[in-house]
Amino acid sequence: MYVAQVSKHLAELGYTVDIFTRRDDPEVAEVVEWAPDANVVHVPAGPPTYVRKEDMLPMMDAFTLGVLRYARREGIEYDLAHANFWMSGLVALNLKEVAGIPYVVTFHALGRVRREHQKEADEFPDVRFDIEERIVAGADGIIAESPQERHDLVELYDGDPARIYLIPAGFDETEFWPVDKQEARAMTGLPAEGRIILQLGRMVPRKGVANVIRAMARLKQHHADDATLVIVGGETKDPDPELTPEIARLQQIARDEGVADRVLFIGRRGRDVLRYYYSASDIFVTTPWYEPFGITPLEAGACSRPVVGSRVGGIKFTVVDGETGYLVPPRDPGALAARLADLLSHPKRMEAFGRAGYRRVHDHFRWERVGVQTAQTYEDVLDGGQPELVDDTGALSIYERNFSQAAAVLDAAKDALRAEVIELARLIRHTYATGGKLLVAGNGGSAAEAQHLVGELVGHFAVEGRPALPAIALNADTAVITAWSNDYGYEDVFARQVEALGQPGDLLLALSTSGRSQNLVTAFDTAAEMGITRAALLGGDGGTLGELADLAVIVPSLNTQRIQEIHTLIVHVVCEVVEEEFLDGEWVEGVTSRRSWNGRVHAYIPRSMKQTGEIEALLLGGGNGGEKQRTRGEKRP
Repeated sequence: MYVAQVSKHLAELGYTVDIFTRRDDPEVAEVVEWAPDANVVHVPAGPPTYVRKEDMLPMMDAFTLGVLRYARREGIEYDLAHANFWMSGLVALNLKEVAGIPYVVTFHALGRVRREHQKEADEFPDVRFDIEERIVAGADGIIAESPQERHDLVELYDGDPARIYLIPAGFDETEFWPVDKQEARAMTGLPAEGRIILQLGRMVPRKGVANVIRAMARLKQHHADDATLVIVGGETKDPDPELTPEIARLQQIARDEGVADRVLFIGRRGRDVLRYYYSASDIFVTTPWYEPFGITPLEAGACSRPVVGSRVGGIKFTVVDGETGYLVPPRDPGALAARLADLLSHPKRMEAFGRAGYRRVHDHFRWERVGVQTAQTYEDVLDGGQPELVDDTGALSIYERNFSQAAAVLDAAKDALRAEVIELARLIRHTYATGGKLLVAGNGGSAAEAQHLVGELVGHFAVEGRPALPAIALNADTAVITAWSNDYGYEDVFARQVEALGQPGDLLLALSTSGRSQNLVTAFDTAAEMGITRAALLGGDGGTLGELADLAVIVPSLNTQRIQEIHTLIVHVVCEVVEEEFLDGEWVEGVTSRRSWNGRVHAYIPRSMKQTGEIEALLLGGGNGGEKQRTRGEKRP
């Protein structure tokens, strides 16, 4: 598939491509057109029948001669060879030594990595390691499909970083797109009701399907979930344990784990219908022991499905943990079950991850983009150039990953938080309109963001000349914080200030990426006892603060950096909304019975409230706004 897609897109870019492969059928023509300007050439090397790839190495000299004979007979002088897999790399190395043709190689899998994970199950000869070293040393360019593969080439094969290009594989937009779930289930014959977890791929032990089955048992035992695992793959259309021995092994594991009734084997399916299986599922899962790249997570993303994959190889490059799905350790059914349970119990999160995955694969993993990058690699090699932005720390990968994560979280947060962010702005506006002030607190990066918010409110955000709005950052007074924490402990530093500075009708806003900071929890308890409203900017599952807050804005991400970035954006939105509301307002002085230094309060009435006279009546009449004392955990009416 990789060779077919790259060749087709290279031809569309104006290259003439010959694809050499070993003849394994005596009836097949020598040359078959694959696409305009892209031909498949069948080379006689060994018997014209199927031969296992583990047994092909002795045929590579004949393969090299076959390529040379064809080129001489057709009068072709090739500018460059692109080898795929290590045996083709050996042929490319031979061609360079004999005919001076420069070559680029994509390994797709590295022998030393395979041996580490498969051990005695790896049937390739040991000489593969030495051959791969020669290929790496002689290559004019090496295409790594993931940051992990790039690292392995440098660390295990002494590859020159200056000659390694990071270009992932892709997905076909004409094959994979989201289909309505019920329509997809009808097309595939899968149950119309219930949740479906999909495993799709080759039926070999290293793909970790057994791990998924064992996770289903733990899901049933600890989470009481009734999801069905659908397994697509095998040697035949109908699941045949005799023709696909791995299916027999997996069926026995399902029986042993007590989930045979929840595991459905489908058999092999053509690529033309795979989109229906992806779209029929709620979650796609793939937990191999190792995976050089792995295209199935891309296909699932193209169908807007969240992916739970093992934190190995290319999967940890294609799946963004906490944004497009989750990453888990391989061979850890407990961890997998926990993540599956989390997603299944949060439908909105599944939808957000699916949307983010769709966006990510279209932005970074289209075959058209792969073709353009591959063509640029060829031109760099032929011009004697080097990869752009290549360094030993993987800076380009870090750059791409961070921007992709930020875009995915931004997309998910935009849809998920609209109502809560607007409500937070209204709550701050109401606090000021009733004579209250804003107390803000956070730790670490959130402390900086708390000061940022206070600075914008006391100063101004976008509207110059407006009155200052009362706000205090509780984490900014280092004398109070250090004195109290040194004498009594850090857990009460914010609560102490709430007690000293707060009064009924004020608003306490906590910023925390986890929602579990004890000093903020204690401050919330104190605020509740004083009748102070509590709001929070959070992340993850919201933690304890999310449960205690009268209003919680929870960023749908587990990544601390991404949560902090969205908090900054929310602060900007809130400041602009508050300022807009107060553009045409006015200050009034009123009498209040709540605790204040002189029984009087200055309030700023926004234009939307000014028209009703409601707030003026409350203030001038000495109403009871904010007086109600609330017990711990009681929500704001």
